[in-house]
Amino acid sequence: MTDSNLPLAGKHALVTGGARGIGAACAHALLARGARVTIAARDAGTLTAMQAALASEFGAGSVHVQPLDVTDAEAVRIGFDQAAGHMGRIDILVNNAGQAASAPLLKTDAALWQRMLDVNLGGVFHCTQAALPAMLDAGWGRIVNVASTAGLTGYRYAAAYTAAKHGVVGLTRALALEVATRGVTVNAVCPGYTDTDIVKGAVANIVARTGRTVEQARAELAAGNPQQRLVHSAEVANAVAWLCLAESAAMNGQAIAVAGGEVM
Repeated sequence: MTDSNLPLAGKHALVTGGARGIGAACAHALLARGARVTIAARDAGTLTAMQAALASEFGAGSVHVQPLDVTDAEAVRIGFDQAAGHMGRIDILVNNAGQAASAPLLKTDAALWQRMLDVNLGGVFHCTQAALPAMLDAGWGRIVNVASTAGLTGYRYAAAYTAAKHGVVGLTRALALEVATRGVTVNAVCPGYTDTDIVKGAVANIVARTGRTVEQARAELAAGNPQQRLVHSAEVANAVAWLCLAESAAMNGQAIAVAGGEVM
């Protein structure tokens, strides 16, 4: 049973890429603040496992799972309608689903370029279009896009990913101005290198390409953070959850780096 005194009691949040990593941490943080949560991702098995883990702490009725491919606009529309049917109007959207791939620009083929745009930017577009009308009708909503410090600066050997994340930040700012008087806020959280499966993949690539050890590869990624460490998923999730609170209504169109001072 949700505590009605919690700040997000009565709200329904949908988190894409919610089965693991930052997305799962966001789901946990929103549930802890009283929201009902739908976690969406492509892998139904992983979603079900995460639902069981979250339900064991917050109750079976607090978490809904929605298998979903964010690159498919029609699947998003249908999936969001189904989630709203189960859990009520979507009040909070956390656009977290994403992929990362690295390659020098001259070795970035058209398929890789398009995949980075489709997942990291197109997914945000499709999901936002699906959730926004109900928020505007209600006069209240929170959209938080999980971008990256790659959306605020340049990452070498990751032109496609960096371009997509810059697009997410640009979309955030443009939409924030469109809805500024309608009770809906739109913000981005930009993590630095975070200890997730995506970073594990990056570490594996460094090891394969350079022959460095796993420890050396992790240290290389952490070196850009003045705190000399990888960010924790829960630290990103806490920033996301704060932006969803009623008292954060003046936060709009912001791109907040969660990166230990990497970007100032």
